[in-house]
Amino acid sequence: MIKTIKAGALLLLFSVCAAFAQTFPEDRDFFVNDYADLLTDAQERDLRETLEAFYDARQVEFTVLTIDQMSDYGHQGSIESFATDLFNTWGIGDAQRNDGLLLLVSHLDRELRVEVGAGYGDTLDGPMQRVINKKIVPYFRLDDYPKGIAAGIDEIIYQVAGRYPGEHDLSWFNHARNQIKRGFSSVISLLGAWLLLLIIPLIPFGRRWYKHWQRNHARKCPVDGSRMRRYLEETEDEKLSPGQQMEERLKSVDHDVWYCDQCDHITITSYPTRQKIYGACHNCNHRTLEGRSLVTAMPSTTQSGERTITWTCHNCNDVNVEHRVIPVTRARSSSSSSSSSRSSSSSRSRSRGGGRSSGGGASGKW
Repeated sequence: MIKTIKAGALLLLFSVCAAFAQTFPEDRDFFVNDYADLLTDAQERDLRETLEAFYDARQVEFTVLTIDQMSDYGHQGSIESFATDLFNTWGIGDAQRNDGLLLLVSHLDRELRVEVGAGYGDTLDGPMQRVINKKIVPYFRLDDYPKGIAAGIDEIIYQVAGRYPGEHDLSWFNHARNQIKRGFSSVISLLGAWLLLLIIPLIPFGRRWYKHWQRNHARKCPVDGSRMRRYLEETEDEKLSPGQQMEERLKSVDHDVWYCDQCDHITITSYPTRQKIYGACHNCNHRTLEGRSLVTAMPSTTQSGERTITWTCHNCNDVNVEHRVIPVTRARSSSSSSSSSRSSSSSRSRSRGGGRSSGGGASGKW
């Protein structure tokens, strides 16, 4: 009886362990496996072309993998151990040189890892950390994953091969010329950044000063050239039309009334305010039109909705009703199916070289 209970317990323990066993994403594409669906078709195609050109020039396997989270594959540890085990399971890189590269992005964990083959030793640990911190993470913090991945790939290739993508076949002279151009551009960009830091704080003051001058500078009468004066706020309404007075009350437009003592000529200048509630009425042309929006039919994944907007003018009392269609809501496609459909046949036809990693590389969070 006791032996039966022990056997049952061991069987249950074995079943639980099997249920939570470590698994890995399927290696469907030689260059790009976007299981987190962070890239569009065009972006994935561009990355694949870059990595394929790098492979053709240097015979180095460089693979990009994005996943939703590591726990989906039964992993509860660090991204370093997950990346190393996945690298060795897939066999990225040449088995003799062990020169493979892996860029792993775990989207919902907000972690990434650049795993390098054992053949590099620890020579790439520092450069890869700088690539992550300076080229990838700044874009990831803005949720711009395509730019972060693309910038990271370009810089990783440069750190490994000494050439940026598209420069593999350049002569030493053209390569040196491009290096000088990039250095010069960096200096110009740095100087421009410092100049902007000095100028930007002054822009708001300059704009305010210009607007103040534009509104208050002395004016000459267009009729006889005499100096004009401005009515006080308390007395200018008698010279404004009813529509202009309504704009003043709604604070949608501010009007100044200038008059000439010599010929009694009146000039009215108008300044729209920042207040965005009221628009221009198509009937009286004053900024006294207000809209009230109401959703009369909610959209679904199969049927569009409707929004009714009632426009009322506070000056001429004109009323207009507008009906707008709310588009059908779209259901998000599964990442696995979209990733599978975007895998190119040329990438799938390649086979891994059986390379291994000893845990070298760098990691980052955002």
